[in-house]
Amino acid sequence: MERLSSGAPVPAHLRGSIMALGNFDGFHGGHQAVVGRAIARARAEGRPAIVATFDPHPMRLFRPDTPWFRLTTLDQRAALFAKAGADAMLVFAFTPEMAALDAAAYVRLLVKDMGVAAVVTGEDFTFGKGRSGTIASFGDLGLAAEAVAPVADGAGVISSSRIRDALRAGDCGTATRLLTRPFAIQGMVQHGDKLGRTIGFPTANIDMGPYLRPAYGIYAVRGILPDGRVLDGAANLGIRPSFDPPKELLEPHFFDFAESLYDRQIEVQLIAYLHAERKYDGLDALMAGIAQDCDDARQILAGTPRLA
Repeated sequence: MERLSSGAPVPAHLRGSIMALGNFDGFHGGHQAVVGRAIARARAEGRPAIVATFDPHPMRLFRPDTPWFRLTTLDQRAALFAKAGADAMLVFAFTPEMAALDAAAYVRLLVKDMGVAAVVTGEDFTFGKGRSGTIASFGDLGLAAEAVAPVADGAGVISSSRIRDALRAGDCGTATRLLTRPFAIQGMVQHGDKLGRTIGFPTANIDMGPYLRPAYGIYAVRGILPDGRVLDGAANLGIRPSFDPPKELLEPHFFDFAESLYDRQIEVQLIAYLHAERKYDGLDALMAGIAQDCDDARQILAGTPRLA
């Protein structure tokens, strides 16, 4: 799958595309329905299928002080779009200039500059300055468009907001069901203070970056290495109240694994929330607590199928 930027020309072989338009952060079940429809239509019409996304998220431009809320990075979205069958991902750089485009100018950008033949979006998609454009505006401005109805379950429409609420509550099961895969944090393993290895529980420290902050606490996790190996483990996500000074990190400890992961990018799936962070009274109590968490995580993971 190719990766395109809104600031560069679209290659000739990708012009005439069917484009899935949205932000698709999380790429949950509802997003998958939109992208799946765009790809199916592209295949039926013999056209390329492009999935568009925005970076930074429009929220960062309009409300820059908003706490971190991302569910995926661009690299994760690219992998997910490729797996869905897209020919390319196009990243719109959401700048003040793009935000100032009116609906007509936005459609001209899609049709003339990018050669888009038709777009597929969710029913609530809006575009252009002041969100003035709707799904009906595309047709009025000469671009074929198709809207995909929301996907719902027994609790309502599947949305990124519901997933964020679930993660903030430590409800990994609901987040996994709505995403159709576990929520995963991808990052480079950093050198830390190495206290974990001195007590028999070495960890791979990862900065949370722009990701949403799920509930702080202890999780049963799975790690995915660059070579595709999958490791079971337990992780602390938070500020480590038993250590000083506190620092926000995701710190997975992988069972029966002794290789160095420093300066390698890994992905950590949050499978189940065990409990909130605890401050232990002394090293022995801390070690006993970690050992119990590892035992609990092993039991949970043994009964949990692996999902990509």
